[in-house]
Amino acid sequence: MPDQAQAIARHVDAIVVGAGFAGLYAIHRLRQVGMSVQAIEAGDGVGGTWYWNRYPGARCDVESLEYSFSFSEDLQQDWEWPERFSAQPDILRYANHVADRFDLRRSIQFGTRVTSARFDEGANRWTVETSRGDRYTASFCIMATGNLSLPRVPDFKGLDSFKGRWFHSALWPHEGVDFAGRRVGVIGTGSSGIQMIPLIAEQASELTVFQRTANFSVPAVNRPLTPEAAGRHKANYAQRRAEARRTPFGIAGHAPPTKRAQEDSDEARMRTYEEKWGTGGNISFLYAYTDLLISAEANETASEFVRRKIRATVRDPKTAELLCPDDHPIGTKRLCLDNGYYETFNRDNVSLVDVRSAPIVELTPTGLRTTEREFELDDIVFATGFDAMTGAILDINITTSAGHSLAEKWRDGPRSYLGLAIADFPNLFLITGPGSPSVKTNMVAAIEQHVDWVVDCLAHLRREGIDRIEAVDETEQRWVAHVNEVGDSTLYPRANSWYVGANIPGKPRVFMPYVAGLDKYRDICDRIAGEGYQTFKLGTPKGATTEREGARVSG
Repeated sequence: MPDQAQAIARHVDAIVVGAGFAGLYAIHRLRQVGMSVQAIEAGDGVGGTWYWNRYPGARCDVESLEYSFSFSEDLQQDWEWPERFSAQPDILRYANHVADRFDLRRSIQFGTRVTSARFDEGANRWTVETSRGDRYTASFCIMATGNLSLPRVPDFKGLDSFKGRWFHSALWPHEGVDFAGRRVGVIGTGSSGIQMIPLIAEQASELTVFQRTANFSVPAVNRPLTPEAAGRHKANYAQRRAEARRTPFGIAGHAPPTKRAQEDSDEARMRTYEEKWGTGGNISFLYAYTDLLISAEANETASEFVRRKIRATVRDPKTAELLCPDDHPIGTKRLCLDNGYYETFNRDNVSLVDVRSAPIVELTPTGLRTTEREFELDDIVFATGFDAMTGAILDINITTSAGHSLAEKWRDGPRSYLGLAIADFPNLFLITGPGSPSVKTNMVAAIEQHVDWVVDCLAHLRREGIDRIEAVDETEQRWVAHVNEVGDSTLYPRANSWYVGANIPGKPRVFMPYVAGLDKYRDICDRIAGEGYQTFKLGTPKGATTEREGARVSG
């Protein structure tokens, strides 16, 4: 690795942090406009979240033919997805294919973490330092660090004393884990827990699931993707992609709802939910009615439908009730997809422990102890998620020579303009950052939209002889207020979710995604670009700056 680093030019036009889907596409697009680029990636391979998350059952909750790049028609037509909802190994295989097909690896330094990034106001450039002691300078810095890329391992008392094996869903051994004949405890029942629990249950002699908060999950109804089905989709890819761009979630194939939930009779509403349940997919279910995420009354009809399904599936009434969410409206936390999750609790070797009523006190050499009893375990799996949306960015010490620190600026919660740029931090861009649709959309669609906007912006600056762009504080404040206003008009803030940082002790409670929809957000970004980026502060090579404000920041 050191030889590779020494062979790379120390100054480039743009540094990209991360080589997941966002980083890969950023490299490709920057090269297209003639910019030199250096990407830095902590992992030893490409793929981002799909490189790290190798736990049993890891799978995408967006259909494969939608969760894929649209920028290359040849790539779209050539690649064959094996399943409706692809598993992690197949998505990682796709990421590697993209990296090889477009010769992206030569611009990536692997096995290296960025430790600091500092903007020099006088030189008008970023200096990036890494865990290996390398130093790079660039005119622009692009954070493609991902929304779910900094794992959270709970700080349980006694963790170091546990003599068995422990694993985190996002730090899974590449060689896999054999749980055969083992007494396993899984802590956490979010998306990763819901995906892995059925598979671990098939191996373990005993599986104990420690649940603090029950989460809603709907069936994936996954199936092999036949050549005929894929062919029909590919024959209409252009129309499908155009349709996806006009939807809030960036996903085609789901007819927009036309009714509010209460406009249907009870019988008609149940038929609709049954149809959605049988079709599979979380987008399909949440797209049943227009008001499921804005009306508590409407949402309760969908929430109770799922609770009834849980009670009908899980034979033990007490376990069934524990699995029924009662503290948040459906969809306000990530609505999970599963393959036999609730059925798993009918197995004789599986038990559910409510750690909301009896919290975990400590890990012991032989297992763990709650306030009620001790559990002997051979293995513990932490399905405890991530410091989402801001964690990976704030893990880097981002500062400027003018004395600005991003950690200090975001001390009370993230602030950005469009989720793309940050006032006081010139020439720094975020890909799917807080304040953008990001995790509330098809991430690949959101990534393409963001990268295209950033690269088009940089190309515009070059044509105009401008070397500096910065968000304006007042405009940023208006955007943050708009994001909050949109969020507060929905049910989302009612949940203690990772959307508000509730899974991280001490993290400021701020609802981070922009939930007006990727379609509306795209229109806002396009308008700002079309008006010449007038809501930004633009600088000339001589250092003179001009603030050009006035464009609206809301839809």
